[in-house]
Amino acid sequence: MSYTATEMMTIAASRAIGNSDVCFVGIGMPSAACNLARLTHAPDVCLIYESGTIGTRPDVLPLSIGDGELSATAITTVGVTEMFRYWLQGGKISVGFLGAAQLDKYGNINTTVVGDDYHHPDVRLPGGGGAPEIATSCGEIFIVMKQSRRGFVEKIDFTTSLGHGADGQERARLGLKTKGPSRLITDLCVMQPDPSTNEFMVTSIHPGVTRQQIIDNTGWPIQFASQVSQTPMPSEIELSTLRALNDRTARAHQQ
Repeated sequence: MSYTATEMMTIAASRAIGNSDVCFVGIGMPSAACNLARLTHAPDVCLIYESGTIGTRPDVLPLSIGDGELSATAITTVGVTEMFRYWLQGGKISVGFLGAAQLDKYGNINTTVVGDDYHHPDVRLPGGGGAPEIATSCGEIFIVMKQSRRGFVEKIDFTTSLGHGADGQERARLGLKTKGPSRLITDLCVMQPDPSTNEFMVTSIHPGVTRQQIIDNTGWPIQFASQVSQTPMPSEIELSTLRALNDRTARAHQQ
């Protein structure tokens, strides 16, 4: 079956989720990846959204954390204060799945402003929401994002959510016990942090993608692991499940 780069990225991201994970889900691509995992290889994954929905099993992808589909299909809902203080800061969530507008080589995320002047930016973005707390309190962080020089930059304009810090070692200095960004999935490849520097390096390249494409779409001198594998192609069940999910979502949001 043929597939798009976005489908490959979503499927590769979904494979990072395990059946026993408790996952704090961001809206957009992270939500698509996590729900694809739930509908295929990880039926028992517990999906949690910022609005306080726990164990939600949406039939269509939510437009926002306030989408009624989340509460209607959740095992239970709790207040936002309990969600953050008891569940998130209490260490009960194994994986946080986030997106980004800008990202640097250490997994630091900007979703606030683009431009040198915070008060008069070139672009003002939606902001962090709960992402800063998710980035520091979940057991580990997966990031999913389309790869381009515009988004993958040497230095982000604003640090909304901490990755491994400006030099890759800041989490330890701050006393954080969580892993931070441990996987970055793009439409070209999969990256993981170098064990010594925490700089993202390419560990798997999607079918049909070249190293030069990855270099050309990265705003820093990208590193490749000593052994780089090829990402397995999407299976028929992964593609058909993802497309059915997207079709249901499109129909629901047209009403």
